[in-house]
Amino acid sequence: MINRLILAINPGSTSTKFSLFEEEKLVFEKTLRHSAEELKNFGKITDQFHFRKNLIMNELSVRKIDLGKIAAVVGRGGLVKPIESGIYKVNQRMKDDLTAGFSGQHASNLGGLIADDIASSLCCASAYIVDPVVVDELQSVARISGHPEIERRSIFHALNQKAVARIYAASKGKKYEDLNLIIAHMGGGISVGAHKHGKVIDVNNALDGDGPFSPERSGGLPSGQLIDLCFSGRFTHDELKAMITGKGGMVAYLGTNNFIEVCKMAEKGDTKAILVKEAASYQIGKEISALAAVLNGEVDAIILTGGMAYQDSNTSSIRSMVGFIAEVVVYPGEDELKALAFNGLLALDGKIEIKTYV
Repeated sequence: MINRLILAINPGSTSTKFSLFEEEKLVFEKTLRHSAEELKNFGKITDQFHFRKNLIMNELSVRKIDLGKIAAVVGRGGLVKPIESGIYKVNQRMKDDLTAGFSGQHASNLGGLIADDIASSLCCASAYIVDPVVVDELQSVARISGHPEIERRSIFHALNQKAVARIYAASKGKKYEDLNLIIAHMGGGISVGAHKHGKVIDVNNALDGDGPFSPERSGGLPSGQLIDLCFSGRFTHDELKAMITGKGGMVAYLGTNNFIEVCKMAEKGDTKAILVKEAASYQIGKEISALAAVLNGEVDAIILTGGMAYQDSNTSSIRSMVGFIAEVVVYPGEDELKALAFNGLLALDGKIEIKTYV
């Protein structure tokens, strides 16, 4: 029997991560970081398609991977229509919505597109996405924004939040569906979700205007001042959108979207970097505390994950704010590539329902 290869692809706002699995065994994993300078010449997210795909194909070539053995290419889900959690086979309707950015523009939109393009060039491979960022399990009361013209939307790091939730539950000998958790994914974007018995009943829109600011997103801004800025005549529509997503947050304050660099600047005594770094931790802790109220204070654990969770100074600051609520557990980075590949293997073996995007 020929062991099948599964290629997992996770394009993030500041990185392209991909890995190759032989059945359940990791063959290799690669993370390529992209600076704001490197990405500035791409007008739209979809303009990065060939740039990111070529990085993946070059790595497979350098490692002399037998592409004929790839049975599944699984991409991180992007901003398609709001859908339930699960694995979906990439189809034309999905590709159209990913290209158009049905629910917005984000690098994760490239996951399904690249997966399908690679799979289509191979003889027997299938392309899937898993737990896209628009997984929607919000309770009805959480959708109310304060004005009927604007409804709160569920856009968050569903794949990693669900993956680390299940890892934590297993470590306690329990099921994910048995627990109440607050999970903060802290990366290029930041999402903080309230997980109640296996459903994310409330979460900030991590893409374009809700929750804590991040390395490159502005988060929730004072609406009145934002309106004034919009009509000031100083900026175009596209420039204002970029201020919120891509050129906001730390990169706007400090000129870098690299949180490691921000921490180094703070360690060297840069007073502005110190303040911005402390404000980032402060806003995350504040968001976590708000979700404790959503769960009526019944919180089994608070989980900190994503790239920013590697910095002890950040996690320590957050723990000092929210440790009174529940145990704080740190899972640095993310387990998204493994989760993608594992779901792909289950699909190939017929052990999980493959859903159709409509």
